[in-house]
Amino acid sequence: MNISNIVALILVCLASLFIGSKFYYFSPSYRSVTKANAVIHPTKGNTASGVVTFEQKSDGLHIIAKMQGLSEGKHGFHVHELGDCACNDGMCTAGHYNPTSQPHGGPASKHQHVGDFGNIVADKDGNATYELISNYTTLNGPNSIIGRGLIVHAGEDDLVSQPTGNAGARVGCGVIGIAG
Repeated sequence: MNISNIVALILVCLASLFIGSKFYYFSPSYRSVTKANAVIHPTKGNTASGVVTFEQKSDGLHIIAKMQGLSEGKHGFHVHELGDCACNDGMCTAGHYNPTSQPHGGPASKHQHVGDFGNIVADKDGNATYELISNYTTLNGPNSIIGRGLIVHAGEDDLVSQPTGNAGARVGCGVIGIAG
């Protein structure tokens, strides 16, 4: 083996180590996400706030929300395409996250968007809790909700109207992020 072949072999080995280490440390596929959360902040003129936690377990994705500052009644609750809550009205999150091209529905519907969580129900004081175990939504894989927007709407999601359930304005917005 001549010197140029040895140098070429060393360069190939170094490149493989560099590329492999970058993939391992920076690729989201190197570990499975098991916990996430979203802190909900009010959109302009609203008071909705809260925390939503997500935990991936063997029986599905456990979703727990605790909200305050809502009007009494049902409020549509959905994952949206973009994790961007920088605008005043929450519209910068774009539409419902729907990577599987399904019609809108509720969490018990045969067909639904990945993040169709139905409604969160507020009491007369504006407080709401929500719990769901979803076998349709995940923190991992091609349909992961990590980095997406989470929206609470002003009105009830009728679980039927296409493409979004006719739930009205966006009163709260958060971004779903990996938790420790």
